[in-house]
Amino acid sequence: MLLSLNLKNFVIVDKLALAFASGLSVFTGETGAGKSIVIDALGLLLGDRADVGMVRHGTEKAELAAEFDISKLPAAQAWLAESELTGDDAENVNLRRTLDRQGKSKAFINGTAATLAQLKTLGEMLVDIHGQHAHQLLLRPETQRAVFDAFAGATEVATEVAGYWRQWQRAEEEFAAASRNAAAFEAERERLQWQINEVTELGLGETEWEELQGEHRRLQHAASLIDGVQSALDVLSDGDENCQGWLGSATRRLQELAGYDEQLNPSLDLLAGVDAQLAEAVSELRRYADHLELDPQRLQEVETRLDLVWRTARKYRIEPPGRLPLALQEWAGQLDALGGGEGIVRLEKAVATARAAYEKRAAQLSALRQKQSAPFAKAVTTQMKPLALADSVFTVALTPVAAGGHGLEDVDFQIAHGDAEPRPLGKIVSGGELSRISLGIQVITSGLSGVPTLVFDEVDVGIGGRVAEIVGRMLADLGKAHQVLCITHLPQVAACGDQHFQVSKDKGNAGIVSHVAALDDAGRIEEIARMLGGVDITETTRRHAAELLGHV
Repeated sequence: MLLSLNLKNFVIVDKLALAFASGLSVFTGETGAGKSIVIDALGLLLGDRADVGMVRHGTEKAELAAEFDISKLPAAQAWLAESELTGDDAENVNLRRTLDRQGKSKAFINGTAATLAQLKTLGEMLVDIHGQHAHQLLLRPETQRAVFDAFAGATEVATEVAGYWRQWQRAEEEFAAASRNAAAFEAERERLQWQINEVTELGLGETEWEELQGEHRRLQHAASLIDGVQSALDVLSDGDENCQGWLGSATRRLQELAGYDEQLNPSLDLLAGVDAQLAEAVSELRRYADHLELDPQRLQEVETRLDLVWRTARKYRIEPPGRLPLALQEWAGQLDALGGGEGIVRLEKAVATARAAYEKRAAQLSALRQKQSAPFAKAVTTQMKPLALADSVFTVALTPVAAGGHGLEDVDFQIAHGDAEPRPLGKIVSGGELSRISLGIQVITSGLSGVPTLVFDEVDVGIGGRVAEIVGRMLADLGKAHQVLCITHLPQVAACGDQHFQVSKDKGNAGIVSHVAALDDAGRIEEIARMLGGVDITETTRRHAAELLGHV
């Protein structure tokens, strides 16, 4: 439940701090005093989009904060933990939002920066707001369907049906596009298959192109390599005058001289290393020379293979030719995406599968709706009886329609007055009747909700007298299971509140400023007397207000 709300420089509020209790809390005040500011502030803290006009005139930044008790909301606690947004106290959550004159908005959950999407996700677990125009929305088919599905416990199923419908339609579109272009589709598949077959037959290994190029260079220059290696061996060891002989002679002479001066020993050590490396180089060159030979036949074979690879790569515009194995993999992937040899058939099967999934879930949705239509109609009719609609009967008409994103039937709320045939709401009820029906439905659906805090923004418009008193009691009863915040202009509803806030405004040096004050018993009598009597409040009006409070 909502524990506190703090506002600074928000619309016409300079500074406001409110503490809330459980039960029914009512907000009253003269027209234009800013009663809806509290609702607007909650909406922003729960993810609504901000507007620079919400920053109080003459200030640079608006600040809003609220604290909620979530000790009985394990789903909210789990979501906070999963999102790494849990605060120091796991049973409470703090929301904060700022808005500056430049239109920049920042949001925080338990002191950590958060997105509007995160605020909205969490907010849906904390508060359910019923706006003052909710009764008008009730005339829309989508609103009726959503309200009824919520009562029927079918919201999740309806969402899944919509998802299955979209999948079915996408599959239909893909199949239709493929069918329209069947010839091109098949030609593309055959082209890819031809390329794959030819390159597969070529059998080029991943490193073969580089290896062939290396072998070709060796074979092409074999004579030069043989002559060059033999010349090097002659100089190093095989010639009459060679490096190994010269090095041995120099080493022996220095060894004799080292007997006279030991300082020559380091040089002898270095020469010994040179001699060993020279011998190893000569040995390596001889092994290399042993494998060198002129092989015109192999050279021809390599050149033929290189030419075949090069021509194949050029044909398919693959550069360098060594990329042919990679191209083969890419073509195979493209062919697989086209369905290999099945193509159109695969897409047709996908359509059938998607359609079957949709029809199965849509049938389950229809069964839920059929099962709950009578209980919902009965519940609404029961709520309508004390709301000056005793001779009216509420019904839910489920009309079969062609398959669509909302299921296999239209949901239509209808009313029958007396013995008349039921007719759609928009064609038979007045504005006041619609408001009362809407309120009854909201009480029913809100009572089913797991959301702890319910907000009603002047949903009692268009009613009065005895009906207003009944509405107040309905909201008070709802407050026994939920925390209820209600903005009202009716004294009968205000008298039913467990907590009463008065909203007022005055004009000072800084402009118009809105104030919200929690009323004690004496203050409540004065405020309800004002609501009963208008400008001139008499003792009689005060007695009437006290009686109204005492009667409740």
